[in-house]
Amino acid sequence: MSKQYVYFFGAGKADGRADMKNLLGGKGANLAEMVNLGLPVPAGFTISTEVCTYYYDHNNSYPAELEKQLLDALKKVETEMGAKFGDAENPLLVSVRSGARVSMPGMM
Repeated sequence: MSKQYVYFFGAGKADGRADMKNLLGGKGANLAEMVNLGLPVPAGFTISTEVCTYYYDHNNSYPAELEKQLLDALKKVETEMGAKFGDAENPLLVSVRSGARVSMPGMM
């Protein structure tokens, strides 16, 4: 089995938890925890902090598994939200947020 780099949340379930801030960053871990608590959170996914580490450790390249994991997560979000990314008639509207293992207000 390949290493997990993408953590989905939606449909009342999350791959992550609040105690995974080092892996998911503060925003990602908190979104996962809100889903786990049953709060209404739109479907989405978090790319783990390990991808950034991998990128810098491997000459500015991404893990081979990342693209498939991203596409799989995007399909889940599309299904959950009833829209399609890039579709002119029914576009999936997304928000992209940066996050880090440690909170650094004003730095990103």
